[in-house]
Amino acid sequence: MSFPLLTATAALPAIGAIATAAVPAARRTAAKWLALLVSLATLALAIIVLVRFDPDGARYQLTESHAWIADFGVRYELGVDGIGVALLALTALLIPFIILAGWHDADPLETGSKRWRPTQGFFALILAVEAMVIISFEATDVFLFYIFFEAMLIPMYFLIGGFGDRAHAGSDEKAAAQRSYAAVKFLLYNLVGGLIMLAAVIGLYVVAGNFSLQEIAEARANGSLDMATNTERWLFLGFFFAFAVKAPLWPLHTWLPNAMGEATAPVAVLITAVVDKVGTFAMLRFCLQLFPEASKWATPAILVLAVISIIYGALLAVGQRDIKRLVAYASISHFGFIIMGIFAMTSQGQSGATLYMVNHGISTAALMLVAGFLISRRGSRLIADYGGVQKVAPVLAGTFLIGGLATLSLPGLAPFVSEFLVLVGTFARYPVIGIIATFGIVLAALYTLVLYQRTMTGPVKPEVSAMPDLRARELLVVAPLVVLLIFLGVYPKPVTDIVNPAVKSTMSDVHKKDPKPEVEAAK
Repeated sequence: MSFPLLTATAALPAIGAIATAAVPAARRTAAKWLALLVSLATLALAIIVLVRFDPDGARYQLTESHAWIADFGVRYELGVDGIGVALLALTALLIPFIILAGWHDADPLETGSKRWRPTQGFFALILAVEAMVIISFEATDVFLFYIFFEAMLIPMYFLIGGFGDRAHAGSDEKAAAQRSYAAVKFLLYNLVGGLIMLAAVIGLYVVAGNFSLQEIAEARANGSLDMATNTERWLFLGFFFAFAVKAPLWPLHTWLPNAMGEATAPVAVLITAVVDKVGTFAMLRFCLQLFPEASKWATPAILVLAVISIIYGALLAVGQRDIKRLVAYASISHFGFIIMGIFAMTSQGQSGATLYMVNHGISTAALMLVAGFLISRRGSRLIADYGGVQKVAPVLAGTFLIGGLATLSLPGLAPFVSEFLVLVGTFARYPVIGIIATFGIVLAALYTLVLYQRTMTGPVKPEVSAMPDLRARELLVVAPLVVLLIFLGVYPKPVTDIVNPAVKSTMSDVHKKDPKPEVEAAK
């Protein structure tokens, strides 16, 4: 039997989480190093997966299949396509940076009569989330996917509610109440979505007789599984609702600003750059592959919701006074672009959406982690409490600017290519939607440049006059992300070569071809 590489990639952080949690409280530094080493080892396995994956080979590769709950047709089935392997690599890449950025975020700290939770718990929970996200990208059994899709909510709940942001105005009791509210809201929204999806998962089993994604998709394709139109539409809506909450899509987005605002900056990155990608990934893997006709039926409504997310998120980002909530609303706008690209039903749109998932993860990590370093120095998330930072901390200001420019999709930085592909792919089939979505780019430039101007330029405020620049550990976090943003901005081919064959297969699933250009190319 060949080595179960996909299982090992998910199992290693799970085992690491248990080992990290078991480290004695007095050895919290050892717990940090253990978590970091486990995350680096997981990254090494992810690189092996990436190297062994053949974009021109079978659709699902490195597959594993074992009987699990035979009476109900549940199997332990894993496999990755180009989309899954790209997001698996993104997850494994970002976790070491998240751990390094949060190196001191869970250190014991007296706050009146209360103390922060043990350091080991913080890093163990991060590794647990990594394990669950990775196996979600690998699962080709619908029930197996559902289990980890829901299970990741538990460690995220404790990361938000138990290790929240320390930069609060007001009393510790008020801060704790805000963290609790954000954590509960996150959990309830996602649990409701998950429960609706569970009903759809059961319905799918009743119709198909098993949970295997590949078997059901093949049966749909060859006509051996004929699903009634109304049944397919209801099942699609059950799956899509859960994924839209996770993504998040307007109007199911309201948990995200609270969660990102109250979480530490590394956990905020974990939410929006890693966990939320499971929602958009699942739209491609499950909604389009299992329910192709329902996906086409729902496309006009989903595109309207996506373009509302783009404009709404950008408008609210413009009006924000809180740095972290601004990034949260910007992410809602960006997820609107991703979902719009998926349901544009063009190869450019879906390639751009997948590339956007990767690039958004890197750009949001760069911007939010630098924002976290800034907030930890000043002790405030309010934009008005800053000014003139670039004069006292030029490296911090410079990396903050690069992260911001990537967020507004400046040409030459990674998100530009993906956003351009999404817009081209959307305009080819839905020109009005594409034109309206373009206004999101203008608003992105507005909220990003205003944020930089108000925090980094102008007279130096007394409270930031002694602010130190980025330290060695912080540079180690930010520098690779900046390099990746520039590299993928000028040479996205390594990612597009991996995802394009998978996108081609997805287009085939929904029986869609790219629209012919109105003007033929000159011969």
